[in-house]
Amino acid sequence: MPSPISAYVTDTAPGRGTLRPARSWLHSDAPSLSLNGTWRFHLSPTVPAAEDFAAEGFDDGGWDSIPVPSHWVLQGDGAHGRPIYTNVQYPFPIDPPHVPDENPTGDYRRHFEVPADWSRAERVVLRFDGVESLFKVWVNGREIGGASGSRLAHEFDVTSSVRPGDNVIAVRVHQWSAASYVEDQDQWWLPGIFRDVTVLARPAGGIEDVWLRTGFDGGRGRVETEITAEAAAFPVTLRVPELGVEKVWASAADVAPFGIDDVEPWSAEQPRLYDVTVSTAAETIALRVGFRTVEIRGDRFLVNGRRVVFHGMNRHETHPERGRVFDEAHAREDLARMKRFNVNAIRTSHYPPHPRLLDLADELGFWVVLECDLETHGFDKLGWVGNPSDDPAWRAAYLDRIERTVERDKNHPSVVMWSLGNEAGTGSNLAAMSAWVHARDPERPVHYEGDHAGEYTDVYSRMYATVPETEQIGTDGSQAPLLNCTPAQGARQRTKPFLLCEYAHAMGNGPGALDQYEELVHRHPRLHGGFVWEWRDHGVLTKTPDGTPYYAYGGDFGEVVHDGNFVMDGMLLSDDVPTPGLHEYKAVVQPVRFTFGGLDGLGGLGGLQGIDPLDNDHVAITNLRHSADTSDLRFRWRVEHDGTLVDSGELDVPVVAAGESARVPLPAIAVARDAETWLTIDAELAAKTDWAPEGHVIATAQLDRSAPRPAPAVRPRADWRPGDGTLTLGVAEFEGGSLVRLAGRDVVGPRLELFRAPTDNDEGTSGENEESDSTVAGISHAELWRRDGLDRLTSRLVSVEHADGALRTVATVSAADSALSVTVETVWTLEGGELDLRVEIEPSRGWSTVWPRIGIRLDLPDGTAPVDGAEWFGLGPLESYPDSMRAARTGRFSATVRDLSVDYARPQETGHRSQVRELTLSSGGTGVLRITAVPDARGRRPGFTLSRHTPQQVARAAHPFELPDSTTSHLFVDAAQNGLGSRACGPDVWPEFALRPESRTIRLRIAAGA
Repeated sequence: MPSPISAYVTDTAPGRGTLRPARSWLHSDAPSLSLNGTWRFHLSPTVPAAEDFAAEGFDDGGWDSIPVPSHWVLQGDGAHGRPIYTNVQYPFPIDPPHVPDENPTGDYRRHFEVPADWSRAERVVLRFDGVESLFKVWVNGREIGGASGSRLAHEFDVTSSVRPGDNVIAVRVHQWSAASYVEDQDQWWLPGIFRDVTVLARPAGGIEDVWLRTGFDGGRGRVETEITAEAAAFPVTLRVPELGVEKVWASAADVAPFGIDDVEPWSAEQPRLYDVTVSTAAETIALRVGFRTVEIRGDRFLVNGRRVVFHGMNRHETHPERGRVFDEAHAREDLARMKRFNVNAIRTSHYPPHPRLLDLADELGFWVVLECDLETHGFDKLGWVGNPSDDPAWRAAYLDRIERTVERDKNHPSVVMWSLGNEAGTGSNLAAMSAWVHARDPERPVHYEGDHAGEYTDVYSRMYATVPETEQIGTDGSQAPLLNCTPAQGARQRTKPFLLCEYAHAMGNGPGALDQYEELVHRHPRLHGGFVWEWRDHGVLTKTPDGTPYYAYGGDFGEVVHDGNFVMDGMLLSDDVPTPGLHEYKAVVQPVRFTFGGLDGLGGLGGLQGIDPLDNDHVAITNLRHSADTSDLRFRWRVEHDGTLVDSGELDVPVVAAGESARVPLPAIAVARDAETWLTIDAELAAKTDWAPEGHVIATAQLDRSAPRPAPAVRPRADWRPGDGTLTLGVAEFEGGSLVRLAGRDVVGPRLELFRAPTDNDEGTSGENEESDSTVAGISHAELWRRDGLDRLTSRLVSVEHADGALRTVATVSAADSALSVTVETVWTLEGGELDLRVEIEPSRGWSTVWPRIGIRLDLPDGTAPVDGAEWFGLGPLESYPDSMRAARTGRFSATVRDLSVDYARPQETGHRSQVRELTLSSGGTGVLRITAVPDARGRRPGFTLSRHTPQQVARAAHPFELPDSTTSHLFVDAAQNGLGSRACGPDVWPEFALRPESRTIRLRIAAGA
């Protein structure tokens, strides 16, 4: 027979004792007392048999101290255990509802003072906003109750247990419990009391709960009020001062809906809020309401009658030092940063956030898909056998979780959809959750991706669908089969709005193909956008034994099972630095589109009727916003010749309504004869907002107005003769056919480089690209590259020849234990004082996979002054790759070697700048080497990377601190790079951007100095 302790932690019941029903998280003027602060704390490796610590007189003088809120594994530098990261795996045996005897258990104690005048309170309530995973509470030695549901609010009636003056609260928290089986949510397991603890004095005649349901229709607002209060609390008064509204209801029976004329609607773009108070004689509740109507009409998801496109992020609550502990200032800046990067929506993966976050979402403006605290992903490996989602024993727990989710946050206008949870299979318990939500809140749709057949949800949702599959979902009349659907079920799903609840897995360097998904949204109205996985990396700030700080991921804390750096998959690095992927996202989803003669300003088809494809004297400006016009924007232009500013001004643009376009004449542009001419237009904020300063750019477009200039042809040579390869050609010195000095500096190379330090997507093995023949199911590209020896190429010099002012070498490059090879012809020519380098690269037959790059590498030892910076004319300012180019613009840029790279949590390929025209390498701010790139015969320009490490060194490092000290700078000039894709947990590189082995030419002109 199980012990009482064992039975407690394995009980699937959601709560016990004086636990009160769920209600809204309200701003009340009734007295309250925060219990946040320093508590006494003791950690046991297993569940203690005794509960004597809860006694009033227990001596806790020998205990540690711990802050509340916090996670105990992030306190004490490992003294209280370490974090564990898993994605799908359970960190304990899968034997529901049982958990191991090795169950770290934290006991908490503190004293608090109850004011004397609280004796007049009708009830005293103790609220916990978040405890992981199961807890039990005592007040003054009396057991009050317990609960599970880590990211949910729980309130206990402690009226009979508290007293005026000194009180003692004791809490026991178990890291593992039955609840852990339904909280398997791709994040760190972080036990403890991690959200606020509050004592509330509930007054006689107070308001237990309020729900203001609002609607909007053609300038008129609607309010339906639900008030939970005793009869003695009435009359109740509702006021909206700004609208001159005052409603007094003498009894509950009098409470009725009412309309308000001339209200402004709430939307994510124009988050108009009105202050409301709901009062009795004993208590006033303050709310902020927004008027909006959410509905599904056919296969369209609408707010206030207009289709919504979710440009969203999946947002976990995570901080490198605090974990999931909420910090309002940091959260506000986090959401403001989202707005600055054109993010308009949040999916609260995979649980309700701290309640204040939704206040901020209301205020700043986001469409929020609010997700329940539920995931059972670890049962997938068992074929979902034993999954709690279809087990009646868990029904009460499932219903409790969705009730606490909806009731707490039902007043927020930003919440436009409820989500039942994530990756929990399917089953009757989920269907019951959906039925409860539909009955309680019929105005907001229900989402759950795992309901593939659409049996109990209102929208069709998928994660990581490929571009072709997504297109077929959006195409009217398509008969293409849908995942896990019969033809009839597929037909039903196509009648619903579709969204990608997760896509574009943002792990490491990537993702690619964002623009392809976005283009589909504008072609197929059934498609409503989606949510990138995910917003930020979850690195935990820690130190190496020698004190070097770094951001840890799975396995860095000695976990028995873990999922490595899969927790580092954000558009934001752990230290809040936006990745190039986030800049790419901003450019792809920008809410203003510029169309020059049928092409949009980012190189895609504009598709606007009435635009002359040869008319480059006008620009069509399209407002892609949901509801806001362009009156808050101004449009600035500038003209540059080879990246140097020559003219600028402001376009005279009429106000463009949401969904409309305006055709605007362009300024007269002086086209240079001997330089590239580029026109750039920026749409920027005309005034500061709560999330960005005046002048913040929300959209950019460029138009190439350059006069055609053919690339100089290669002059054939016929006077080659054998030679020893030792000579000087201008700034280049050679010995035995090898370059040894360049512009007075030691140099090694150029050598063929086909390898790049694999990105997380290169290492990924997720689904094949159905349009590609270059993906091998279940095998990563990086594994194939290592198999073919691309990281360990060797060279054999075949021939060395001279001509007047010229040197030619031919080499065969291959790897040990491989018959595959690449022939590299290198020709140096000095003509008219200019040194020209031409490299012809030709692969042998038999190569069967994509290559990471086709390029050359020059190693530049530091000597007396290291090469530490670069200035270039080309695409920038950030790194770019073939399927991630939208954020790049043509211009002149400069950066240090360090700033050219991104500190991804796991070192990998980084720093490539595409389509370079001119490049100057510098040392201490002085130019030491100038390179001009000549387009190949098809007009293609190379890219460059400048790094302090070779790809082989980077590939061997699991963390940045593991990179070796460097005494050399490495310049890579790439004829081509493979795309990035999203294969870490999504589709592979699109075929158009996959680099198959092919012959390529690199042409450079090299000179000394600036």
